[in-house]
Amino acid sequence: MRRKRPTVVCLAAALALTGCSAASTGGAKGGSALTYLTFETPSLTATFWNTSIASAEKKVPGVTVKKIVAPSTDRDAYAKQLQASGQFPDLLQSITPSTFATAGLLKPYDQKWVNANFLLPLGNAYKGKVYIPPTNSQIIPEVFYDKKLFAKAHIAQPPKTWAEFMSVCAKLKAAGVTPVELGGGDPFSASMPLTGILSADVLGKNPNWLKERYAGKVKFTDPDVKAAVGKYRTMVKNGYFEDGALGVKYADSITNFTSGKTAMYMMGSWFLGAVPKDHADDFGAFLTPTEDGSLVVPFSVGGSMAISAKTKDPAKATAFAEAWSLDPANYKALIEGDGAFPMLKGKTLDDYGVNVTKVFKDSYSYVTQQNTKVSSFGWATNDDSMPSGLNNAFYAASQALYSSDDVDGQLAKLDAAWDSATK
Repeated sequence: MRRKRPTVVCLAAALALTGCSAASTGGAKGGSALTYLTFETPSLTATFWNTSIASAEKKVPGVTVKKIVAPSTDRDAYAKQLQASGQFPDLLQSITPSTFATAGLLKPYDQKWVNANFLLPLGNAYKGKVYIPPTNSQIIPEVFYDKKLFAKAHIAQPPKTWAEFMSVCAKLKAAGVTPVELGGGDPFSASMPLTGILSADVLGKNPNWLKERYAGKVKFTDPDVKAAVGKYRTMVKNGYFEDGALGVKYADSITNFTSGKTAMYMMGSWFLGAVPKDHADDFGAFLTPTEDGSLVVPFSVGGSMAISAKTKDPAKATAFAEAWSLDPANYKALIEGDGAFPMLKGKTLDDYGVNVTKVFKDSYSYVTQQNTKVSSFGWATNDDSMPSGLNNAFYAASQALYSSDDVDGQLAKLDAAWDSATK
């Protein structure tokens, strides 16, 4: 399988981050000093990172870890800056392995250790090697919905087919309810509807599409991709997003949806961490509908930290990374705060001592069930990950396609960017 990158977890790539800073959590004196690139969000705070680092330090005598906080959501770009200045970290959280492994900058994990501890050992493997442990997963996106607003529009159940989805949107609009929330002001957030539609329609029919794009067998300008993008343009033209959606920031889109201003929200499953606890039962979730109603899960296996191939103490770096990646306390924070689906072997949700909502459990069932899982389009960290820079090009195209009918032109730009990135 991906998520993006999704976070300790792929998802965190999507969340608003704080400014760059560096801090040491303390630890053993006179031993190995390691640097660790992390990020901070409202749910994965500085306190979370400091506590988790200190816990792992205790399990690896003689190691001290200095935290470096990425200044933006683009950790890959920041890691490249650090590398260019000779400051490439010993450990890096939630980066895209393919971006750095091809340059020989990452050390793979021992496959025996990975096999022994995780449900999908090769879930985020790149060219047969695991560079970030497959600790958790995400569905990117799900379609979250407000049950009260559905009832207001006399909608009895969530749609299964695309035609039903369009009918639901029309009924909501007719009832004076904005059908779909879109945080179009942030590029990654603007891309969520297209990510869902492309994952369902293109990858659902051809799970190898991204690999075939590398081989030059398919293109963004092909009819199936154009048809999928056409669905998104129909949503825009029919007024199914709120007015001024391109000016709505990601954080505001969460508030808009949870406060009942819009009926549906296409977002990564990390949104589960933001579901209001005082009325959590008002929310449900379904997958981006397909033409025939078949279920396609846009799946991403996330992971914890990558290990630099240049670290001066690979043994200590590996021991720290393994200790952090298996710490149940970290999973509890990720599950409750970031909506991460844990992927440790031999564990149930109860084993983590978490308090989660019904919509979380319903969403997690897509992960545990036998169904059609495809790599979430643009969020994979495995062999389906897009070339370096293509995610940003895809996000930009998503924003442009909100207000432009030039589908052919935007898709041609993506093909050109892909070809340039893979020369």
